[in-house]
Amino acid sequence: MSNEGNKKQFWKRNAAKVPGSIQHVYGAQHPPFDPLLHANLIKAGNRLPPATPGKPKKATTFQEFESITSDAWDVGDDDDELLAMAAKNLNIEVVMETANKVIENHSKQQERQRQDDATELERTEEDTREDVAEDEDEEEEEEEDEDVDDEEDEQVRVEKGDMTSPEVSFASQSSPYADSRLVKSKSEAPIGSPKEAAGEYAGLHRQRSLPHRPPIIPLVARMADQNTSGTPAMTEREASRLDKFKQLLAGPNTELDELRKLSWSGIPRQVRPITWKLLSGYLPANAERRESVLQRKRQEYFGFIQQYYDSRNDENHQDTYRQIHIDIPRTNPLIPLFQQASVQEIFERILFIWAIRHPASGYVQGINDLVTPFFVVYVFEYIEEEVENFDVSSLQEEALRNIEADSFWCMSKLLDGIQDNYTFAQPGIQKKVKALEELVSRIDESVHRHMQQYEVEYLQFAFRWMNNLLMRELPLRCTIRLWDTYQAEPEGFSHFHLYVCAAFLVRWRKEILEEGDFQGLMILLQNLPTMHWGNEEVSVLLAEAYRLKFAFADAPNHYKR
Repeated sequence: MSNEGNKKQFWKRNAAKVPGSIQHVYGAQHPPFDPLLHANLIKAGNRLPPATPGKPKKATTFQEFESITSDAWDVGDDDDELLAMAAKNLNIEVVMETANKVIENHSKQQERQRQDDATELERTEEDTREDVAEDEDEEEEEEEDEDVDDEEDEQVRVEKGDMTSPEVSFASQSSPYADSRLVKSKSEAPIGSPKEAAGEYAGLHRQRSLPHRPPIIPLVARMADQNTSGTPAMTEREASRLDKFKQLLAGPNTELDELRKLSWSGIPRQVRPITWKLLSGYLPANAERRESVLQRKRQEYFGFIQQYYDSRNDENHQDTYRQIHIDIPRTNPLIPLFQQASVQEIFERILFIWAIRHPASGYVQGINDLVTPFFVVYVFEYIEEEVENFDVSSLQEEALRNIEADSFWCMSKLLDGIQDNYTFAQPGIQKKVKALEELVSRIDESVHRHMQQYEVEYLQFAFRWMNNLLMRELPLRCTIRLWDTYQAEPEGFSHFHLYVCAAFLVRWRKEILEEGDFQGLMILLQNLPTMHWGNEEVSVLLAEAYRLKFAFADAPNHYKR
């Protein structure tokens, strides 16, 4: 028998389960307690009524037995009571009321902004109408004065024998809407009625009076170079660079060192496919051997397809294939090109064959992104228009096969240099993130200390920078420009990428230092505003990275404390 103390505390013991003790029944009639569904039942006054003194009557049902023995449970330790208290603190009505207030305030601000814009527009139009009316009055007065002067001038010209043509006299008249530049011929003079000119004036006045708004740029900006297709013609410098590339590539043996020097500042779109194949080591420098090498490598790739691709549903490989199949639709989901079924099938084959041939790492999430720049560049080899909405099924089957094989081999060459990023525990990435932290601590101590102050670990944001080579941080057109330089740099994708990441982080020092908590810093670092970046911003970033490399690469102890 237990002692007297144990008898008294039997029902209130903190044991998980006691043999014979009453437990809650969870079934169709007694579902688990949900504080959100039962929030309206949880009120301040909703408490069990105090037990009435006196001898309890005999229980006939389980519910009666439970109510009679309600004092047997320790209310303080009851999970349902804890959930009820939490639900009370986060009352659903309070949450909804707060949310409605936020939405209402936001709507009021938007309406107020629209009203302000409308008022400003009306005021501008009134000012414009007044200006136009004043100008018309001045015009009428000037015309009256000019008529009198013309009569006198005509009389003088007739007397002097001056036969000036009416065209010259028309051109010499001043117009209140004419600009101050020199006009070479009357075809360049402003043409149109005063009303049209007044409309132009009103538009200009409105643009000056309203606050500056950035031009609307589509979410997925153009992936092509900024000097092709729909943009102004190439500058003289760009045309000269293109000629240098063509001359260098036309020789019987391409000087790869010279090609790297030219490519460092960007490769023209017209010669980028052949240049990337040469710089990656996929094609030989000797021009006579290139065609035979291309044929052999393409046949070799499709031999791998016949040999290995049918095994994707085998027990050994089905997990790899399933993960690839899941990741492919996530690859650049905002660009229609990569949502086409035929493109996704190409990517699945490329990634599965690579994983089978590299068992040390296999497929790792993030490798799927590394195919896209090669695929886009090699599609440009066969088309002139923009690629974002291009239907690849319109290409000939042979062209598609060539694009697929070339993308596979060039991606393989890239991954050969950074495979330790994707082996077990990803030691390459761990090492690079640590080096990035040490480098930033030397080049910008304020940024480094600010992130330390709010306990931001470099691995939390820079892991993706290393794993995806900044592809998730930059638009695809910028990635292609960045890879021009990576291909030209020795160990560009591994070693030089570290300095690009350091320059990229310090580029946002103002925004980083303005954030005052962990959450704000992480949101900023994972959503950096680069959607409007182009070649110019990438060139500045690369120049700064080269400066850092020049200062620290040959003296690694410089960035170690």
